[in-house]
Order: sequence, then C-alpha cells, then structure tokens
Amino acid sequence: MSADPPTLPRAARAATWGFFGLNGFVLGAWVVHIPVVEHDTGISHSTLGALLLVFGGAAFAGMQVTGPLADRFGHRVVVPAAAALLCVAVLGPGLAGGPWALGAALVAFGLGNGALDVAMNAHAVEVERAYGRPVMSAFHAVFSIGGAAAAGLGALVLGRVPTELTLGCVGAAGLLTAAVSARFLLPGRPAAEAAADTGGTTTRAPRRLVWLLGGLAFALMLSEGVAYDWAAVHLRDVVDTPPGIAALAYGAFSVAMTVGRFTADAVAARFGAVRVVRYGAALAAVGLAGAALSPWVVPAIAGWAVFGVGLSGCVPQLFTAAGNLDPRSSGALLARVVGLGYLGLLAGPAVIGGLTHWVALNTAFALPVALCVVGAVGARVLRPAAGAAGAPGTTTAGTARP
Repeated sequence: MSADPPTLPRAARAATWGFFGLNGFVLGAWVVHIPVVEHDTGISHSTLGALLLVFGGAAFAGMQVTGPLADRFGHRVVVPAAAALLCVAVLGPGLAGGPWALGAALVAFGLGNGALDVAMNAHAVEVERAYGRPVMSAFHAVFSIGGAAAAGLGALVLGRVPTELTLGCVGAAGLLTAAVSARFLLPGRPAAEAAADTGGTTTRAPRRLVWLLGGLAFALMLSEGVAYDWAAVHLRDVVDTPPGIAALAYGAFSVAMTVGRFTADAVAARFGAVRVVRYGAALAAVGLAGAALSPWVVPAIAGWAVFGVGLSGCVPQLFTAAGNLDPRSSGALLARVVGLGYLGLLAGPAVIGGLTHWVALNTAFALPVALCVVGAVGARVLRPAAGAAGAPGTTTAGTARP
C-alpha cells in the first residue's frame, strides 16, 4: 500500500523543524522581553525570580501531563494543540499589569512550553524511527536558530514597539506555522502496531534505565545551563575583560552548540550514540575546565566553544534512547527524561550562584566539569536503550563499539 503523502517522513521531518523553530522563537521572544515586562509590572528582581520558578514548575507539569496524552491521542492532535496553547499564552505576559496577573500568565505559558517540548520530541523520535537513521540533533539545532531569530527581533523592536503588540505578532506567526505544519505530522501508531515492531513483546521499559537516562539528562543539562548565566560573567569578572568582549563567551558557546547539533546526527550514524555521548561529554569537560583555568581571553572563549561542541549532541541521544525504550509509551517515557533534564537546566545557574558564596566562580565550575565526566562514564547505558524497540541504526549505530 502506498504511503499517504502528508505522512511521508521527509514532510514530517520538515513539519517537525517547524515546531522546534516555533518553540525556540516564541520562548526566545519572551526571554528578550523579560526586563521590559519586569519594569512594566513594577515587580522586584526577587519577585521576578520567584515567578520564573513558577514558569519552570508549570512547564514541568505540562511535560508530565502531555507525554501520556501524546501516546493516547497521537501527535497530529497533541503537538498542534500544545503549540496553540503556547502561542496564545505568550501574549499573557505582555498584557499583565501586576505580579498576580503575570504569575497567572506564566503558569499558562509554562504549561504550553512544557507540553510542546515533550510532544514535539516524542514526534521527533517517530520521525527518526521512520528515517531509520539519526536526525534528532538537527531538530534541536533548529530550536536554537529560533531562539537566535527571536534575539534579533528583540534588538529591532525593544523600546520601539509595545510589548503586547510584539508578543501578539509572535503568537500569531506561531499559530500560522503550527497550522501549516500540523497536516504533515505523522499520526502516531496504536499500541498494537507499536508492539508489533518489538516482536509482540509486552515487557515494560525497565524503570531503572529510564531513571539512568533521566539522571544523565539532568547532569548534562545542568552543565549546559551554567553557560547561559555565567559564561559572560566568567570572562568579565575572572578574566577581567570588558562587557562587550565578555559577551563573546556565551556567543561562542551558542554558535558552537548549534553547529555541533547539525553535525551530530552524521556522527551518531557513523559511530553510534554511545560514542557521541561518551566523547562529547568528555570533550565538554575538557573545554569547560580549560576555560575555567585560562587567565587569557582567547583560550577562555575557545574553551566555552569546545564546551558547546561537546554538549551539542549528547542530550538529543538521550531523548532518542528514552523514546525508543517502548514505542507504546514513548511520550510518557520522554516526559520523565525531558522533565529531569529541564530541572537540571533550571538548577544549573542557581547552583553555581550558591557555590560562589564559598569559592571563586571558576572553582565552582568544577561541579559541571565533574557532571560532564559522569555523563561520559554513564554513556554505556545508551547501548541497550539504542537497541530497544527498533531504534534507528540498531544494527550499526546502536551497537557501535565503545
């Protein structure tokens, strides 16, 4: 029987790019407007910090709810619905007139962001399975490009265009993107069909393996989160550079991570997921350690870039492994792993900030360096995960030699 054209893997891959780019763009538009929203609502830095935690908690809750829904109702229903919630909710912070209204807006926005994060990653696993080779990392690269585009938009409109108008236009553009992309999504498969791919087995994914993948995601995403808030501060305060030069540290990290994500799929197809995570996490540890120890600007910036390259392909491999543990419940399994990784991403900047009360900033980087080493050592858990339930490249990439 010929495939229905809207469900062809190539079209589904392009549609998934659309949702990842949408997510990065909408989330980035909110991030660049945070200082403006803080000023307009008259809240303090401490109140803003508390409300951002509310946003993070709502996102985590959205992940846990959406995973099982994606398994039950399919991606063509859940992914566009989550995107619609996110695109409508992004207008809320621009309309908020005080802390309570902003808090309610961030709950809705967080729920939408978490829901779309899990739903689109679950669909990406299905697309990768249909392709029969690694394609997950490129989706995450498109997310990064969406965030960069939002930063460029912010540079053009901040201080010139009302926040509510900008965020309303961003939401409208996102809704249009979702509507166009939705019809090309894969429909998802019934449990019986998914079970047939595993030879009819009804064995559930080992809980221990799910938690190990989630633990690795937490460790590596905590390390990634450190770069967002502390890379520029490190160059400014430790290496003693001007703010304009210090900003290059995060820029080097971000660009290196995006480029690395576009190349990681080919590396995973050639050498396997185990090697991508093992050597990527080890390279990240070397890069961050080099940046922390360098008293000079250029080697420090180069260290942050190496840190980004090393981390770039690691987390997508973990998400793929989680989604392939059991195709019948890939959404629910991804919700656990993505959720734990997200908690690490939120915790990273705060943990480093706490450590600086006792040690110097570059000394505090010993923690994420150690966590990257843990990721390198723990990469072996990907071997059984990559070989489960028909993961892409099971006979080659999934069983590559360590």
